[in-house]
Amino acid sequence: MDRRSPEELANYLDIATTAALAAGAILLDNWGKLEKIEEKGRAGDLVTQADRDSEKEVLRIIQRHYPGHGILAEESGRWGEKDNPYLWAIDPLDGTTNYAHGYPIACVSIGLLIDGIPSVGVIYNPFRNELFRGAKDLGATVNHRPIKVSTTVELAKSLLVSGFAYDRRETDDNNYAQFCYLTHLTQGVRRSGSAALDLADVACGRIDGYWERGLKPWDVVAGILILEEAGGKVTAYDRTPIDLQSGRLLATNGEIHSPLSLALQESQAWKIQF
Repeated sequence: MDRRSPEELANYLDIATTAALAAGAILLDNWGKLEKIEEKGRAGDLVTQADRDSEKEVLRIIQRHYPGHGILAEESGRWGEKDNPYLWAIDPLDGTTNYAHGYPIACVSIGLLIDGIPSVGVIYNPFRNELFRGAKDLGATVNHRPIKVSTTVELAKSLLVSGFAYDRRETDDNNYAQFCYLTHLTQGVRRSGSAALDLADVACGRIDGYWERGLKPWDVVAGILILEEAGGKVTAYDRTPIDLQSGRLLATNGEIHSPLSLALQESQAWKIQF
């Protein structure tokens, strides 16, 4: 069986969609009702019962249909054989800090790696009722309408988005200099607090480029696939092929990819006076 036949990919996409919609309903049901917010060992790295309930539902649906597939989920870790060609990367609540504070920028993100390649992606933001979907060579949509990246060609006319990892208080490699430097070079840099939604916003042309460090595969697998299917480009900071284990990602409409990469390199020598 061809692991990436259009029919197989469409099946995976439909199941991922079912799981994302069900998990999104759980997030809405728990909205504003949290009784306990915990930290997972590092300041600011939060988890709630909504995260756990959402993940449980995603796993239930995925494992019912594909019990032989591997799982990499934020709250429950990795399941299955390491050499399994199928690996589901699941973030049941991307944007937990936002969610815990009642700030409605959060989503469910479900991606499927096949032989290590992002091949299916679903991102569902229940607060805006936006469903981003894509599969390898089958295109990308939001609420079943085709999407494509922006046509901005100049960094100076671009709008970017980025974020800061949980270890930002502990390391000089905290993205502060890059954020400020790019703010000077562009029309603005935003921070949403959800890597998956950042990638989705680049995919549908709302944002021209995105970079961040400290990411996990469950944050980005779905978004990478959706963005690439929308015509975008995803690499390491230096434009080499992305390594999902590195935690670093540069994603753009393709037009500003090289200048943004160069600006990130330049920012290393840019000092900020606090």
